[in-house]
Amino acid sequence: MSVLIEIEKKVARQVQGDIPLEKRPFETIGERIGINADDVIDVLKGLKEKGIMRRFGAVLRHRRAGFSENAMVIWAVPEERCEEAGFILASYKEITHCYERTPSLEGIYNIFTMVHLPEEDPEETSGKDRMKEFTGGISSAIGIGEYKILRSLKEFKKSSMEYF
Repeated sequence: MSVLIEIEKKVARQVQGDIPLEKRPFETIGERIGINADDVIDVLKGLKEKGIMRRFGAVLRHRRAGFSENAMVIWAVPEERCEEAGFILASYKEITHCYERTPSLEGIYNIFTMVHLPEEDPEETSGKDRMKEFTGGISSAIGIGEYKILRSLKEFKKSSMEYF
């Protein structure tokens, strides 16, 4: 077990939420805690190398970014095809998350994907169920006909965990 030293905690506090939206955010973070930008980056690399920090990434507010249709699509994939189907599903740019769940939901749904479809011209899509068309195409591509579309109706929270 690794215990964080004080400078690691200070850096973690600064990056666990929103980082400054500016050209050199690590300089600003460093100024806040009294170190330079290179030291901030070195601390973050160290946390990752130690396995304390899994990843460093952005949380996109997909509705504000223009992705109007969002759904969790769950797939009933035979166990021997999970890896193959998972790689195909993950290759779609519209799919941001793809993972196997155990135990499976309802005893059969074991692959979960998060699908985000961008806004389109309303005249071109009038009356179409774009999510259903998209998932139908994927279903044909992977040869899996048993799936459910769990639509996102309302976003309640979009924030990072805060540990310090």
